[in-house]
Amino acid sequence: MIKLYFHPSPNPMKIALFLEETGLPHEVIPVDTRKGEQHSSEFLKINPNGKTPALVDGDVVVFDSNAIMLHLAETSGQFMTANDPVTRGQMLSWLMFIATGIGPYSGQSVHFQHFAPEPKEYAVNRYVFEAERHYHVLNEHLANREWLVGDSYSFLDMSLWGWARMVPRVINADAWAKFPHVKRHLDAINARPAAARAVEWTTRYTFKAEVDADARRILFPGNARIGAA
Repeated sequence: MIKLYFHPSPNPMKIALFLEETGLPHEVIPVDTRKGEQHSSEFLKINPNGKTPALVDGDVVVFDSNAIMLHLAETSGQFMTANDPVTRGQMLSWLMFIATGIGPYSGQSVHFQHFAPEPKEYAVNRYVFEAERHYHVLNEHLANREWLVGDSYSFLDMSLWGWARMVPRVINADAWAKFPHVKRHLDAINARPAAARAVEWTTRYTFKAEVDADARRILFPGNARIGAA
């Protein structure tokens, strides 16, 4: 049975959506990152990078959310894009766009706006600008198409959903006015029953809610190097 190491943050949520869409048998193992459980010796054997999500599928161990999504789509044969060379090239390109662009810039935008110590004007400007730029690329891509690649809903759309849900927090409360096609894409996924079931995962398990001094020390260990809280 699949074992998913889960925290209700954007990257693990895309795996929750895939599992709810497919009904693949699975066990959820909560990892409370604000308590530092991702740094336990047991978890680091599964993901040496100390981040969620991670997945164990029989003898196969996969970490990084986008690698997990590709693994699940390929091995289950569900929600995979067509496998002709042209479509596969598009699939890999957009998957890496999400993995190396949407995810990192969205995450850093949230971090510097909401968690970083001062001074941070330069960093906020840099990461909000880059997050916006990436969502503009997506918006243009989705202007004349329903789904990211091909004519049907796929694991790629689920991969985007994890972060697209957070756009107002990533950029600002009015951000959707700039990205109507991304919003239409998000709404289409949110209307699916599996998405509602995936969102229920955020309340099904108990995680530490406060970002107190201990949580900040765990989540942002680099701050100690500059004497910042």
